Amino acid sequence: MGKSPSAPPRSSVLGRGSYGEVLRIGEILRKETVGGILLVAAAVIALIWANSPVSDSYFALRDYRLGFEPWHLELSLGAWASDGLLAIFFFLVGLELKREFVAGDLRQFSKSVVPIAAAVGGVAVPAVIYALINLASPETLQGWAIPTATDIAFAVAVLAIIGSHLPSALRIFLLTLAVVDDLLAISIIAVFYSSDIQAGPLLLAILPLAVYTFLAQKYRRFFGTRPAAAWVILLPLGVITWAVVHASGIHATVAGVLLGFAIPVIRSQASGGPAAGPGLSEIFEHRFRPISAGIAVPVFAFFAAGVAVGGWDGLISALTDPVAIGIIVALVLGKPIGILGTTWLLTKATRASLDKSLKWIDVFGVSLLAGIGFTVSLLVAELSFGQGSAHDDHAKVGILAASLLAALLAAAVLVTRNRQYRAVQAEEAVDTDQDGIPDVYQEDRRG
Repeated sequence: MGKSPSAPPRSSVLGRGSYGEVLRIGEILRKETVGGILLVAAAVIALIWANSPVSDSYFALRDYRLGFEPWHLELSLGAWASDGLLAIFFFLVGLELKREFVAGDLRQFSKSVVPIAAAVGGVAVPAVIYALINLASPETLQGWAIPTATDIAFAVAVLAIIGSHLPSALRIFLLTLAVVDDLLAISIIAVFYSSDIQAGPLLLAILPLAVYTFLAQKYRRFFGTRPAAAWVILLPLGVITWAVVHASGIHATVAGVLLGFAIPVIRSQASGGPAAGPGLSEIFEHRFRPISAGIAVPVFAFFAAGVAVGGWDGLISALTDPVAIGIIVALVLGKPIGILGTTWLLTKATRASLDKSLKWIDVFGVSLLAGIGFTVSLLVAELSFGQGSAHDDHAKVGILAASLLAALLAAAVLVTRNRQYRAVQAEEAVDTDQDGIPDVYQEDRRG
């Protein structure tokens, strides 16, 4: 009898990624860790202030209005933070998304299908769980999208603290998952949380966005080598685009994503092509990430997280509200079920398998970590129920409680795994060549 043809090799799910991708992820981790710490600090300060004897001053500051009303821009400081400053965060999300799909590992279908599918599962399952818990109440049902998002800064900060020896594949998976998660959340905000759409301003927004895109694409080298030029030329066009989109009724953070998408990723041939160095997207990412992580997101968290709990009785009342219950169950249980379940199903339905250095318990730990929903969840809560409403306050309590619980559960799993991976990394160090690059990355580097 002849030999049967050998089966094709199984592709690796959650693989190591290219060496360049590992270096870039490490750099992002360091920056996001600082941002995550500032984010938590801002939220804690807001909670303490909002529940202190001088709480009135906090809410007076949050609700203080300024701006130009004829342009629909007379907003409270809290609204400026959520609509304005948070657009900077979503601008970075747009840059990161485009970079991943144009020049990152996600341009390869074999590497992108798993985190994308896992992100979809991590969005769908929590939404369904929340909806089932609040099915009898149409008023609270509209908050179904609150537990769908993962806070990348918060989650990465926790991972960096507890997982210094975890494989890079897990870190890349978490960041990719969170980025795709943000894209889905942005789509949800644009479709379900935009109201009274005005066609005139929406069409008008195309003009400054088109000019901005043309200039960024045509003169990418100019803006890359002259930092001041972006502030003088591109920033005003971006602000105009943001303002017109805001006036159209679409949430203004969507403008941030569109502006991020408009920035070119690949270095122009006139500048030496991709091999000559980073493109404008990566340059802008380096310039603006500190502003987002150090200012925009913490300030938003400061104004969004402040909720007057009302003592022990108020806390019990908030935690027994179906809104808070739905959020906590959806984030703490729904996220890992959706992410881990989708990943497992893909390995069974296709020829994909986990990277040999990983275990399913590792994926479970990261799936728990993805249950940290903070920045975007707080934003969606405000859009769902209105800032300062009872349901909004209860939703914030639920988000904070779920994020803390998810972080603790993930830490319990990953701290143990982190200890075990110390031995693995010690063995990998033996195979490191003279230039400090593991052999497994040499092929990627040469390519």
